[in-house]
Amino acid sequence: MGERGAGNVEQPLAAVGSFCRWAQAQGWVRAGLLAGIERRPQPRDEVAPIRYQQLHTLWTRPDIHVREKTLWRMLYETAARANEILALNVEDVDVRARRAVVRGKGGRRQEVVWASGTARLLPRYLSGRGRGPVFVTHRRPNVAPALVDVCPDTGRGRLSYQQAWKLFRKASGWTLHQLRHSALTHLGEAGVGAPLLKAKSRHRSLRSLDRYVRPGVEAVAALTAEHDPGRRYPQ
Repeated sequence: MGERGAGNVEQPLAAVGSFCRWAQAQGWVRAGLLAGIERRPQPRDEVAPIRYQQLHTLWTRPDIHVREKTLWRMLYETAARANEILALNVEDVDVRARRAVVRGKGGRRQEVVWASGTARLLPRYLSGRGRGPVFVTHRRPNVAPALVDVCPDTGRGRLSYQQAWKLFRKASGWTLHQLRHSALTHLGEAGVGAPLLKAKSRHRSLRSLDRYVRPGVEAVAALTAEHDPGRRYPQ
């Protein structure tokens, strides 16, 4: 059974175990009802952050199309979810203010903000387009998509998550989610506090950041060097 299957089994088992312990306390069932059934440890969702220098090398490569450069930089600089950015329309974007309105979890309208890298690339990529999907395919689709997913100026369809994922994976070996993870990790390593990280990531709780923000080995190395006793008291 794969990790997903294991998780699907463990959660109901935990709930049954909790109920049986309560029922035993009430004297309704005999003890040891779940004897021999052991819970397996839940697999941890470990996603390695990407070093910034590696990202910079990637999105400055001359063989990468401006669409991908714009998308990847926007995903990193906003720390947004890939499906949120791919769902953007030009009407949602304020190029001058470097921000856009996305539909977050639960359909909530939320603002994301980007930095100079995206600000330089986005006008070049949009090339005067003023409506329709921001990120579109290079050709017109063979199968007509929904009207909301068609650029009225070019007839091209909205870039799908699957295609965007494949292109990033092929070019880098990484996943789109690692851009969001890396952005939050790099901010945390730079000393940004939890409240601002929560605002940037738009998580509902600070605890949710634990799975994304884990200082990497470079941050640990810098910390070790900064607090090296031998640096202050040479032998």
